[in-house]
Amino acid sequence: MVGSRFVVGIDLGTTNSALAYADTGAGDSPSIRVLPILQLVRAGDVAERPLLPSFLYLPKPGEQPVGSLALPWDAARDYAVGEFARNFGVQVPTRLVSSAKSWLCHPGVDRRSPILPWKAPEDVRKVSPLEASTRYLQHLRETWNHVVAKDVAEHRLEHQEVVLTVPASFDAAARDLTVEAARAAGLEHVTLLEEPQAAFYAWIQGSGDAWREKVEVGDVILVCDVGGGTTDLTLIAVAEEEGQLVLQRIAVGDHILLGGDNMDLALAHHLQQQFARQNVKLDTGQFLQLGHAARLAKEQLFGDSSLTSAPVTVLGRGSRVIGGALRTELTRQDLEHVLIEGFLPKCPSDAEPKRQRAVGLQELGLPYAADPAITKHLAAFLRTHAEVIAKTLAERRSGGAKAGRKGKSQSGGMPTAVLFNGGVFKAQVLQERLEAILNEWAADLSGEKVRVLPGNDLDLAVARGAAYYGLVRRGKGVRIRGGTARAYYVGVESSLPAVPGMPPPIKAVCVVPFGMEEGTEADIPGQEFGLIVGEPVQFRFLGSTQRRQDTVGTVVEDWQDQIEELNPLEITLDPGQSVEGRKVTTGMTVPVVLHSKVTPVGTLELWCRSRDGKQQWKLEFNVRERPQT
Repeated sequence: MVGSRFVVGIDLGTTNSALAYADTGAGDSPSIRVLPILQLVRAGDVAERPLLPSFLYLPKPGEQPVGSLALPWDAARDYAVGEFARNFGVQVPTRLVSSAKSWLCHPGVDRRSPILPWKAPEDVRKVSPLEASTRYLQHLRETWNHVVAKDVAEHRLEHQEVVLTVPASFDAAARDLTVEAARAAGLEHVTLLEEPQAAFYAWIQGSGDAWREKVEVGDVILVCDVGGGTTDLTLIAVAEEEGQLVLQRIAVGDHILLGGDNMDLALAHHLQQQFARQNVKLDTGQFLQLGHAARLAKEQLFGDSSLTSAPVTVLGRGSRVIGGALRTELTRQDLEHVLIEGFLPKCPSDAEPKRQRAVGLQELGLPYAADPAITKHLAAFLRTHAEVIAKTLAERRSGGAKAGRKGKSQSGGMPTAVLFNGGVFKAQVLQERLEAILNEWAADLSGEKVRVLPGNDLDLAVARGAAYYGLVRRGKGVRIRGGTARAYYVGVESSLPAVPGMPPPIKAVCVVPFGMEEGTEADIPGQEFGLIVGEPVQFRFLGSTQRRQDTVGTVVEDWQDQIEELNPLEITLDPGQSVEGRKVTTGMTVPVVLHSKVTPVGTLELWCRSRDGKQQWKLEFNVRERPQT
């Protein structure tokens, strides 16, 4: 809420969540602070931690002593989120919800239905991805109100301006569900911000005024954000207007469900083979335990460079816990081999990731990327946006760059700098590997080494950057110009005569161009469409991260290569008693014009307005689920 005492940034992460804030009542240049989050760290033990692990533990009756899950603000709490949930949940994985954020953006499931923990028995308590996300945000609100607001009602989090981050690759449906989760948690004044932009804002805030000395006109900065659930790629260009440096987000990658979760799964399979060599076969429950144990071992090794191995323990079958555990270890050598060669293999700059799986029938679950090679996805991203990179780099050749950097060849679509973000890059060896590959590509394509922009706290950068953006919205800071991360289209059925055996062709009409700013709206010019009211119909919506040139009203007939179909909306539009003076009939077609709007929180609306302007229908296509088949 503009004018609130605090501006708050929340990173709702796949693996960890965090909250940072600035107190605007503390002077003209308020500092950004991180809120230590009260949470259960052991049964009956509440303590502060800088991060809230995004895990939800749903115990069965009698599994925990009475009162052991109590929090200072809720003595009767019967579930846990945070550190205790993560650690104890390793022992009971069928009662542990994890990766809720990945499920929240999965269009192939009903995200409002209780499906988590995934694959849990029918008699186990379950929640929806939306509910799990709500509980994490609710815990952050409760902690804030207990610690910061205390007895000052106007300081409660629900009365503050909150910036909530999402992956840049989140489509409209996932963004809207994130806002819905926030509102269900009591947070009404929410604005969405893309996580790579938040990371870059954190870098600006951490650099102070010196950020202008670290970049220059014509720079193209790659923000490579690999977190627990996604690989999120963004390009930010540095330009000049009226003698001042300006920043523009010029490209984002497609949604790639590939990150730390995939790495943990790969390590679990590696450790499963070690158990197999000991003639130990793990059942499904034990393998779920193994995945969480692999994550803990990975974090232990990457957190302490002096360790050469970390223990891995899985509970034995049956009631024997003490003495019945299965043990092995994860060595640093195996860890680095599995992750580097599996996820960051060397490849040429023209490499293509595998796009489809070969098996016709697949087990239902998260739609992970078919190819785990992050480097191949990065190569494809840079190649897709080579033209816009080259256009920005031309600024250098035309004299925009500093004298010390002129004259170097810039071609081939390579960025000039990279900012790493995401928990995966806490492992320095992974960051160094990707830096080396980028420079191998640059040696062939541009002749200039890719600079690394240092300084971000990989755990807290996104929350800090979100809080900084809250200040930017009040005129206190440097804004990255962005707008929508993709162009959006509505599918319109062609009026051509029907052909036996063939569905009518669908044209894509651009209703929101790439980069349309939040809080703006536009009429789709020069066209009328026939809107069917009074009976069930389907609206098809599409999006593209590649078609940057399309403007409002652009019609694309052959769209399959660069535009992808999003979640359709099935709805019956109520015409009321009459339409344009005519009596309503089932399936009536009403001439309408279209009007699109990007809301201040960054979600989308499409309005259909009757010719006489007396009636209008709002299509909230971004909150609907994909029909199940």
